[in-house]
Formats: sequence, C-alpha cells, structure tokens
Amino acid sequence: MPVDVVTAVLLGALLHASWNALVRAAPDKFLDTVSVVGGAGALTACWLPFAPAPAVESWPYLAASVLIHVGYFTFIAVSYRNAELSFVYPLMRGSAPALSAVAVAFLLNELPSPRGWIGVVLVSCGVILLAADSSRSGSLRLAPTALALANAGVIVIYTLVDGVGVRLSGHAFSYTGWMFLLTAVPLLFALFARRGRDAAGQVRLNLPRGLIGGACTLGSYGLALWAMTRAPIALVAALRETSVVFAMLIATGFLREQISGLRYLSVLVVSAGAIAIKVS
Repeated sequence: MPVDVVTAVLLGALLHASWNALVRAAPDKFLDTVSVVGGAGALTACWLPFAPAPAVESWPYLAASVLIHVGYFTFIAVSYRNAELSFVYPLMRGSAPALSAVAVAFLLNELPSPRGWIGVVLVSCGVILLAADSSRSGSLRLAPTALALANAGVIVIYTLVDGVGVRLSGHAFSYTGWMFLLTAVPLLFALFARRGRDAAGQVRLNLPRGLIGGACTLGSYGLALWAMTRAPIALVAALRETSVVFAMLIATGFLREQISGLRYLSVLVVSAGAIAIKVS
C-alpha cells in the first residue's frame, strides 16, 4: 500500500475516533450527533456546487448509504448515553469485521481462511473481556451493548455499499459530500420534530462543535473512500481499525475515563482480530 494512502487512512482513523469522543463528551448526545452531521453537510454544501456530480451509476448506492447512515448516527447517539467511549467504540468498530465474516460463512457458505477464523476468535475473546471488565466494575449496560453490536452490523453494510458506490461515482469526495448533505436532512427533521422551536436555538448554540465534528467525520470518511480507490477495500478497512487504539488514547487522555489493564488488553485483542480478518 502506498505511503500516502497509509498516511491518509491513519489520519482518517484519528479523525473518526475524535468525533466519536466529541459526541461522548456532550451532555446532549442526540443534539451533538445531529450537529456533527449537520456541520458536515454545511461544509460540503460550500464546495459541492464546484465539484463534479457523482456518476449516475452510483446514485442507487448513494441513496442506500443515506438511509443506512441515518440508522448509524442514531445508534451512535443512543449508545453513548450510558456507556463509555472505551467500551462502546471497540465494540462497534472491532465487532464489524467478525460479524461480516460469520454472516458470509452462514449466508453464502464462503468460509474464512484459517487466519480469518483466528481473527474471529480474537475479536470474540476481546468482546468477552470488554464485557467482563464492565461487569466487574458495575458499568455493564445491556442496551448500549446491544446497540453497539447492532451498529457493528450497520457498519458492515455501509462499508460494502459505499465501497462499490464510490468506485462507480468517479469522484470519492463528491460522493462523500452528497452522502453527508443528504443524511443531515432527515436527522435535522427528526430533531425539529422532537423539539419544535427550541431546536433552532440549540443547533445555533452548538454550531462550533458541530462544525468541528463535521470536519472530522467528513475528513475521516472522505479519506477512507479516497483510499479505497487507490488500494484494496479490505486492506483499507483493516488499517482503519487503528481508530480503536486512537479512541482508547483519547478516552484516557481527554475524557479521563478510568481504564483498567483488562480493558486495554481487550481493545488490543479486538484490534488484532479485526486486522487479521481484514487481511485474511
């Protein structure tokens, strides 16, 4: 993989962990999530008129991606209400490749390689260690755990959809921009429907955080999609799993989460398993 692609993917991984930390630290998780997506949409609206439109062949994938991402961001907001970044984030990002491998094995009868099965076992062990650590500390919650695992499945779906869509689009950043702009519309509508007139003032006050988070999420996904046009999707997706490590560092350094040695070990095991699956 070229050095510029590796650098772009690692930067994207850091940006992804950063905007998740921003949402986790916010007192109002749904407002912050919508603000982040809205910020990304506002930023893209500034340059989309000057960018080439995605090729028509990619439009069905773009439409599907918008629907999938609405669910993804909703799960993000709800998952962080009662759980720490160092718990939810590894579950979401690390479990996705394991779920994908198992689903393909059962639904399509395409068995992973021995290295792939080792990765599945490692991810499973890492998830068990995460649950054990949270149970020991009394912080384990069924709802955020289930939502994080469900969102892992959503991640699998949008990765496949966008991996194909961006290649058909002919312009990775244009495809990404339209995805975020269109995804912001239903999320903003949902916020205004739930909170009425107060929503406008809340969004305005939260605008700086929204623009910062929006820049992070837009940059993260745009870099990943661009990398997928330069390198195999599986390798790009594997390298993106370093975001789990970045999230752990942010959780300890900025969010001041108290992380045990067992949780550190579990995150490393999940990361190793996810990478093993992606490169198998």
